[in-house]
Amino acid sequence: MIDFSRELNQEQLEAVLHGDGPCLVLAGAGSGKTRTVTYRVAHLLEQGADPSSILLLTFTNKAAREMLDRIGLLVGPQAKGVWGGTFHAVANRLLRSFATALGYTSSFSILDEEDAKSLLKAVMKDAKIDPKARRFPSPAVAHNLTSYARNTGLDIKEALEIKYPNFMDCANDIEFVYGQYQQRKAQANAMDFDDLLSNWLRVMEEQPQIADLISQRFRHVLVDEYQDTNALQSRIVDRLGQVHRNVFVVGDDAQSIYAFRGADVKNILAFPKQWPNAQIFKLLSNYRSTPEILDVANESLKNNVNQFEKDLIGLKANGTKPYLISCPSARQEASFVADQILLLRNQGVALGNMAVLFRATSHSQAVEFELMKRDIPFEYRGGVRFFERAHIKDILCYLRILENVKDETAWLRVLNMQQGIGAASASQIISRLRELSDSNQVMSLDYSIVPARALSGWQEALGMFQIMHAPVSEIAGTVDRKPGRIIRALVAADMYRRYLEAEYPDWKERVEDLEQLASFAEVYPDVSSFLADSVLENAGFVSPVGRTRDEGRGTRDDERLVLSTIHQAKGLEWDTVFVIHLTNLGFPNPRALEEEDSIEEERRLFYVAVTRARNRLFLSYPQTAGYDAMTFCRPSMFIEELSPRLFEKTNIASEFGSRNPAVGGRGTMGPFDSAQGRRGTWDEGNGYDEPAIQIESNYSHNKKPTYSEQPKSVSVWKSIKPTPRMSSPKSSSDDVGDPSDSVPKLTYLRDVDEM
Repeated sequence: MIDFSRELNQEQLEAVLHGDGPCLVLAGAGSGKTRTVTYRVAHLLEQGADPSSILLLTFTNKAAREMLDRIGLLVGPQAKGVWGGTFHAVANRLLRSFATALGYTSSFSILDEEDAKSLLKAVMKDAKIDPKARRFPSPAVAHNLTSYARNTGLDIKEALEIKYPNFMDCANDIEFVYGQYQQRKAQANAMDFDDLLSNWLRVMEEQPQIADLISQRFRHVLVDEYQDTNALQSRIVDRLGQVHRNVFVVGDDAQSIYAFRGADVKNILAFPKQWPNAQIFKLLSNYRSTPEILDVANESLKNNVNQFEKDLIGLKANGTKPYLISCPSARQEASFVADQILLLRNQGVALGNMAVLFRATSHSQAVEFELMKRDIPFEYRGGVRFFERAHIKDILCYLRILENVKDETAWLRVLNMQQGIGAASASQIISRLRELSDSNQVMSLDYSIVPARALSGWQEALGMFQIMHAPVSEIAGTVDRKPGRIIRALVAADMYRRYLEAEYPDWKERVEDLEQLASFAEVYPDVSSFLADSVLENAGFVSPVGRTRDEGRGTRDDERLVLSTIHQAKGLEWDTVFVIHLTNLGFPNPRALEEEDSIEEERRLFYVAVTRARNRLFLSYPQTAGYDAMTFCRPSMFIEELSPRLFEKTNIASEFGSRNPAVGGRGTMGPFDSAQGRRGTWDEGNGYDEPAIQIESNYSHNKKPTYSEQPKSVSVWKSIKPTPRMSSPKSSSDDVGDPSDSVPKLTYLRDVDEM
C-alpha cells in the first residue's frame, strides 16, 4: 500500500484523494503536476478501479510513457491495462474499432505532415493551380491553414482572416482544394492527424450508440496539460465525461502559450462553468525556483486579467535576485552572455545546466555567433542554426552570384524560386551563364536563351539583379555594394516577399531573420568579406546542427549549452537561465499589439521563461536594434511593469572599437559572483568591435574567462557525488530539477501533431 500522506504534500494529497467528479487541478510551474497525476491513477487502482476503465490523455508519447512507467513502479502489475497516450494515439486506437461507422475500413492509413503536403500538391496540380505561376499558398501554407481551421472550429475564410489575410482573394480556390483534398483522402481510406481528432469527435457526436459505449467504458478520464487543448480536444473530453462525469484535468492557465497552434486558454478558464459543481485544486508550492525568481514570475502575472489568481510559493532557500542587464547593442549582449557562461562553468555549473532563451529565432543570431567564435558547444532547439535556414541561404545565393557569376549551385537555388523554371529550364539557362565572367553581364543576356515557359520567371530574377546593381543615389550615380544595403533591398523586393509569403507559414518571422542578417552584414565593407566570414569554418558559421567544435578538449556530446525558443523550453528547467533580447520591439512580438488577447499570452510566455530557472536568472536587453543600427530600444513592457526592487540592475558600457569585425579585442564582463550576487567588472583595455553608446559604469579590470578550466563542482564535466538539494523532502523528481544533476532533466516538448 502506498502511504500517500508521506509521498505527497497537502495540496497534492487533496487532489489525489478527493478527485472524484469533475475536477480542475491548477498546477503552477514546478509544483509537482506529473506526480499528482500519476499518484491519482495509483490511488484509483488501489481503490479497485478496473485499469481498462482509466483513460489518461497527454500531448506527447514521451509524457504518456513516463506517466505509465511511474504508475507501474507505484502499483506493479495492477497498472497493466490502463489506457494512456496522446489524443491522436488514443483516437487511432478507438477508430480502428469504429471507423466503419464513418465509411472507412479498420485498416485505414495515417498520413504524416509530409504525406499530407504531397497530397495537397497533387490536388493543386490536378486543379491546374501552380503556386509558382500565380499568387497562391504553397502546399505547406495550405496545410497549415486548413489544420488551424479544423483545430479551432473555424471555416477557411475565418482562418484566412486570422492567419493569412493577404490570401483572402484566393479563398474560394483554397476551399475547393481543401474539399478535393478531403475527398481524395476518403477515397484512399486515409486520415491525416487532424482527421484522427475530428473523426473521433464525429463518432462521439454523430453516433450515439458508439459514443455511449466509449463513455461507459472510461469511468475515469484524466487529461494532462489541459491549457494546451484546442476546440476539438475540449469537445472530445466533454463527450467522454458525459456518463460518469469523472473528468480530472490538470493544467496551468499561466502557461498557455500555443494559441498559434490552435490551443485556447478559454478551455481551462471556462472549465468550472462547463462542469457545474466542479472542484478546483491549486498546487502552488514550487520546488524548482528560488523565492526571488518566483517574485518576478508572480508579479508579472498580476498584470493579466483573464486568469485564475494564484501566487507560487517558493520552498527553496533564498538566493540572489534576478539580474537585469542593459547592453548598448545585441553584440555586446551576446558577449556578456558568453562571458557569464564561461565563468559559471569554471565555477562548477555544467554547460548542460545552463540555457539561453529567446522569443524568436531571429533574436539568437548574435549569441550563436559569439558562442561559435569562442568554441562553446551548444545545442539549438526550436529550429536550425542561423546560416542553415532556407531563407538565409536564398539571400546568400544572390550575393554569391554577385561575386561569382559562375556559381552553379547558387544559380540553381535562385532559379528554383522563379515561376515557370524547372530543372530542365534551369539547366539550359545555366549552360549559357557559364560563358559570363561578371555578374553585370547577366542583365545583357539575350532572352532567346530562356525557354518561353520560363521567361516571366527569368525576368523576375533579372529584376532582383537590377536591385543589387542599382545606384544608391540617382544624382551621384554611385552603387553601394555594402552587403547590408543589398540584403535589405532584396528582402524589400516584391518578388521575394511574395515568394516567402506563399512558401512558408511563418514568413513574417523569416523576414525578421533577414533583417538580423542585414544588421550583421553592416559591419562588413564589401560582399566578399561578408560571404567569407559567413561560410569559413574558423568563424564557426558552418557547424552542422548537433556538432560541437570541441575536439581535443575532452568533452562529451552531451556537454552542451542549450539555446532554445521559449516555446520549446516549456516543461524544461535549468540551474541558470539567460533570457535575451527583452526589448519593446522584440518581446512582446509587435504583432501581438494588434491581436485580441495576444498581450496576455505574450506575458504568459515571459512567465514560462522566468520559471525555467532554478537558481540564477539573467534578463538582458540591447538598447539598439541590430549591430550598428541606431534604432533605440526600450526594455520590454514586461520588464518596465515590474518593480525595480525585484532585480539586481546593471548597465554595461563599452569603449569605441574597430569597425573591422576581424580586428580588435573583446571587452569582458567579470562574473556576477554566483554565491554572493555581486557585480563583476569590465576589462576596459579591450573595446568591442563596433561603435556603441557610452553608458555610465562602475566596472574595473577583471580577468577574461577562458574555456580551458574544468568545473570545480558537480557537473557533466566531472563525476562527483551530488550534494543534497535545499528543497522540501516531498519534492518530486519529475517536476523538480536538482542543481547537482549532471545533465538537466528533459521532460517533454509539446507538439500537437506528434503521435
